[in-house]
Amino acid sequence: MPTAEQISGWVDDAMSATPVFDIHTHLYPPAFGPLMLWGIDELLTYHYLIGESIRASGIEYERFWSKSRPHQADFIWQTLFVERPPVSEACRGVVTVLKKLDLNPNARGLSDFRDFFRSLTPDAYIDKVLSLSNVRTVTMTNDPFDPAERAIWMPEPERDPRFKAVLRIDPLLLGFPGVSATLSSMGYTTDADLGMRSIAEIHRFLLDWIDRMQAIYLAVSLPPTWRYPQNDICTRVIDEAILPVCRERDLPFAMMIGVTRQANPALRLAGDSLAKADTSSVERLCAAHPGNKFLCTMLSRENQHELAVAGRLFPNLMVFGCWWYVNNPSLIEEITRMRVELLGPTFIPQHSDARVLDQLIYKWDHSRQVIGKVLKDKFTDLDKSDWQVTQEQIGQVVRGFLQDNFTRFLGAGGK
Repeated sequence: MPTAEQISGWVDDAMSATPVFDIHTHLYPPAFGPLMLWGIDELLTYHYLIGESIRASGIEYERFWSKSRPHQADFIWQTLFVERPPVSEACRGVVTVLKKLDLNPNARGLSDFRDFFRSLTPDAYIDKVLSLSNVRTVTMTNDPFDPAERAIWMPEPERDPRFKAVLRIDPLLLGFPGVSATLSSMGYTTDADLGMRSIAEIHRFLLDWIDRMQAIYLAVSLPPTWRYPQNDICTRVIDEAILPVCRERDLPFAMMIGVTRQANPALRLAGDSLAKADTSSVERLCAAHPGNKFLCTMLSRENQHELAVAGRLFPNLMVFGCWWYVNNPSLIEEITRMRVELLGPTFIPQHSDARVLDQLIYKWDHSRQVIGKVLKDKFTDLDKSDWQVTQEQIGQVVRGFLQDNFTRFLGAGGK
């Protein structure tokens, strides 16, 4: 029988050696121009740190927003890293990135960091970050309703095979009737009452953009008030357009549920909140469409147990990730431990949700530690019950968590 130290070492080895398929990010390769965010100024002006620095300093909102991006970064560094110890998870993440890049996190200013990033090309930095984080593949979040991004896609940009596209379709579910004008401007004629012609045009829109992007799944972020089914346009679009297209192409439909937009508009992107959502709507959706595949993550801690139970009930539902406000080590550990106890190894414990390339370094470093801690405990418990734990079994579970569970769930349609 292996010792506890051997089990721990096997888990550490597997967690560090296994490359990640990061199933949800907001990252882009250099061909996407300004959409690719990287470097110290972008890292520090991440919306988590903006909200934290405004709270800590008491600065007036408009005074902060009037600063240039570099001056915002200087302000955040002074407020959260010089005047205070950086103990929050978002701050610790910056420290981890600097350490992994062999930069001094105790610096009093940003000039040396800026010099370092100026010495790199975007392509070289992507290679460096993916190597340091041991991430093999990332999924983008691709919004054809964003004019800037749409303009990039139209001439067929150069593809980086490490960056997979995901078709983001929030306006189709949440934006009628206003989104009709946007669809019409793109060549898809729809009307406010969403007649059969409109449904057919949405169907055509989805197929066109899946093909253009080579999208591996479709995704939407939903508010906590979302319910299924209802006598509304959202339900009709799901039932009559999105899910038929997903079945036709064998693609999952991913739902990220629970965000309350602009609870504090003065904070802009940092001003979104959360609330408990209705997990029974997810169950009804999975039950009504057994031929579809669903990915789901939920934002409220209070939803996590219900979502794991839903995952037990519906094999066409893949529970994934600790998203946004639950992407903190204490909650990742709690949620991952509970999911293992209910679902075994048949879920995806984490995604980075990174918006800045550099964040891959810390988000996967920190998550690997927490997921590894849970696995060490669970395999040690098995060993105490006289189960013959092997290094091969541990590697199988880790590979499932970090890549294989997702690729198997995608199936042929996502390749």
